[in-house]
Amino acid sequence: MLSLKKPTERQNERREMKMEQKNNTIVATVSTQSMIQDLRQIIEQARGHVAATANYELTMMYWHIGERINREVLDNQRAEYGKQIVATVSQQLQAEYGEKGFEKSSLTRMMKFAKLFPDKQIVATASQQLSWSHFVEILPLRDDLQREFYLTLASSERWSIRHLRKEIDGMLFERTAISGKPDEFIKKELSTLRDDNVMSPDLVFKSPYFLEFTGLKGMYSEKNLEDSLIAHLEQFIIELGNGFSFVARQKRMIIDGQDFYLDLLFYHRRLHRLIAIDLKLGSFKAQYKGQMELYLRWLEAHEMEPGEETPLGLLLCTEGSDEQIELLQLDKAGIKVAKYLTELPPRHVLMQQIQKSLEAAKTRFDNIIEEDEL
Repeated sequence: MLSLKKPTERQNERREMKMEQKNNTIVATVSTQSMIQDLRQIIEQARGHVAATANYELTMMYWHIGERINREVLDNQRAEYGKQIVATVSQQLQAEYGEKGFEKSSLTRMMKFAKLFPDKQIVATASQQLSWSHFVEILPLRDDLQREFYLTLASSERWSIRHLRKEIDGMLFERTAISGKPDEFIKKELSTLRDDNVMSPDLVFKSPYFLEFTGLKGMYSEKNLEDSLIAHLEQFIIELGNGFSFVARQKRMIIDGQDFYLDLLFYHRRLHRLIAIDLKLGSFKAQYKGQMELYLRWLEAHEMEPGEETPLGLLLCTEGSDEQIELLQLDKAGIKVAKYLTELPPRHVLMQQIQKSLEAAKTRFDNIIEEDEL
C-alpha cells in the first residue's frame, strides 16, 4: 500500500528546495559579479593602454612633422620660403587627411614644439605620461629651464592638464627653491628626477607659500595661523605640494626634562624624510636656527624609521632676512626658510617680489660656491 507523506513533511521539502535554489542563485550572482569585475578591469586596462599608446604616437608624430618642416625651412634659409612651405604643406595634408589637425597654425605649433624640445628622447619619455595638450600648455613659456621644469615635474608626478595650468599660473618654478640655483645645477637636478626618479629637497620646497585660504588678514597670532592651517589641512597640503602627509600638530619633545613643541610635523614620501614646520610671525631671526636644529636632532634620535633620510626643517616667516640666512648657511643644516602670504598682492607686485627673492637666492648660492672654492 502506497504511503503518503504528511503535509508538514511535503512543506519542509518544498522549503528546503526553495532555500537550495535561492542559495544557488546567490552563489551564481556573486560569481557573475566577480567575473564582471574582472572583465571591467581587463577592459579598462586595455582602454588605458590603447589611449596611452595613441597619445604617445600622436605626440611623437607632431614632433616628427615639426622637426622635418624645420629642417626644410632651415636648409633654405629664406623667411618667405618658410611661410610658403608651411602653407603648401598644410593645404596638401588637409586635402589628404582632413582639415582637423593640419591647419597652418597647427603646423606652426608643431614646428615650435620640435624647436623648443629638440631632444627627441626627452619628448618620447614625457609622452608616455603626458598628452599633447600638456605640451601645448608649456609651449608659450619663454624660458628653456621653465619648460623643462614643468615638463619634468608634470611627467614625474602625473599632473593633469588642469593641475599643470594651475602650477604655471601660480609661478611654481619661480617659487621653488631650485630656481635660485645656477642653470647647470637645475638641469642636473631635473635630469636626476627624470632618469633615476629621485627628487631633491630643492624641487619640493618653495617660497613664498600662498596661504590666502586661511582668511587671515591684519593682526593675527601664530596660534591663529596654526589653527587655520589645521582647519584647512587639505588646502595646506595641496599648497605644500605632492608627497606631503600630515603626522602631528604641536609635536611634544621632552629634552632635559623640559617640554618643547613643534608646530607641525609632516612626512614627505618621495624624500623619505620627516619635515618639521615651525610658524613664525615677522622676519626670520637667527635664534630660530638653533631651535629648529634642536627639533631636527630630536626627531632624528627618536622618530626616524629605518631607511629614512635625516629630517628637514621649514621655517615659515612673513618676511625673510637674506643676509642672516646667507651667513648662517641654513641649507647645510637641512633648514629651509620661506615666506608665506595670507593676502595675495596684485600679480605684477608679486612677480617683482619673487624676482627680487630669486636674485638674492642666486647671490647667496654664488657666495657659498666661492667660499667652498677658497
